[in-house]
Amino acid sequence: MKSFKKFVDKGRQSYQKRNEGNEAPAENGSTPTPASNEKRVAAQAQDQQVLAETAPGTLQVALQNKTNSSNVYAYITGLAQERNNSPLFVQSDGRGIYYPSAPKDILQQLQADVAIPLGAPGNTVNVTIPKIAGGRVWFSIDAKLTFLLNPGPAVVEPSVTNQSDPNYNINWTFCEFTFNDQQLFANISYVDFVGIPVALSLTNDQGQTDDVPGMGPDGFQTIVNELRAQAQRDGRPWDQLIHEVNGQPLRALSPNNLLVTNGGAWDGYWDAYTNAVWDKFRNEDLTINTQAAAGNLTGRVQGDELQLGEAGSFSKPSARDIFTCSTGPFATGQNQARNAVIPRLAAAFNRSILLSTPGNQFPNGSDPSQYYGDLETTNHYSRIVHQAQKDGRGYAFPYDDVVPDGGNDVAGTQFDGSPRLFTVAVGGN
Repeated sequence: MKSFKKFVDKGRQSYQKRNEGNEAPAENGSTPTPASNEKRVAAQAQDQQVLAETAPGTLQVALQNKTNSSNVYAYITGLAQERNNSPLFVQSDGRGIYYPSAPKDILQQLQADVAIPLGAPGNTVNVTIPKIAGGRVWFSIDAKLTFLLNPGPAVVEPSVTNQSDPNYNINWTFCEFTFNDQQLFANISYVDFVGIPVALSLTNDQGQTDDVPGMGPDGFQTIVNELRAQAQRDGRPWDQLIHEVNGQPLRALSPNNLLVTNGGAWDGYWDAYTNAVWDKFRNEDLTINTQAAAGNLTGRVQGDELQLGEAGSFSKPSARDIFTCSTGPFATGQNQARNAVIPRLAAAFNRSILLSTPGNQFPNGSDPSQYYGDLETTNHYSRIVHQAQKDGRGYAFPYDDVVPDGGNDVAGTQFDGSPRLFTVAVGGN
């Protein structure tokens, strides 16, 4: 599964690299994350309108309006696997596929209507998709989204950090998926931000259904309240994650996205914790279960670096390194053993379990019930987002799907090699 997710991410990175250097960058908060195993639960598909059998190489997607608004739009974007990963949109009728041509200039309008109206609350709109890599299902409420084109073609996607983006003050969200010859992989991503509730349901050819229920209709307000309460408790800028329009909370950014507009927001936040971790492992062994070819790597802090055999040495991470999971000692490279250590070590920091896990084995010694237990220093955004989910599962930081061998999924990922119906519901009702 890990190699498959790397393939997914490479496709999306290729899509985004076409946009590098342009004046209006697309939102790019997705970070490579391996998929986790889930138990399949055989159940009757509820609230789903199953279509007639689709053409080979396509998939039925049911888009459900579970908001209180009749002005809800869906968009499906991604890379066409059968067209050399060129960008595509599903058109507003849910059937046609729009393959944009490359414009000569930047920030050009699309030449097709790609806003799929979902109709009244409770309505389901059925669409058909081809094989897509790096796919997203977007939703907006009470306004349409603006997608633009740059030479390439490269799609300029909505952004939650670019204040000049025309979508900045619109209420929107997305989930992520890839549909290829091997399987459908999907997840609700909170790595960038959290806002409108989204739920997923995946039914396969054997009639088995797997659900990721997401948040209820009051889930986002619960998150807002808890972020404000946490800011009162520790004086840190958790409340600054909340983006409001006309005094009403619209979304809550992840801590790493706050760094885009406030680079010093988290300065020093993790210092006491990382110092305690380094002190602990000067005198005790730390073992990373790479869950890959490198096996278990054990080491200690020597000087001011954590030495982990063939994975090399790791300097003490900063707050930026921990929240982004991709800078400083957590930057990936050519060393595959190191690349396997990084997700597991970064996850252990975000969950603040490095000082309290029996046997010092990560992740195999960890207990999900103990994640975020060090309330003095932890990723409170992730803690609060998980607590707001109906089943506790949600992708709240870049390596949130790291689990012990044989452990249960906590990130809310879905995958199946014989998908028949993929249902995405927006609104939480």
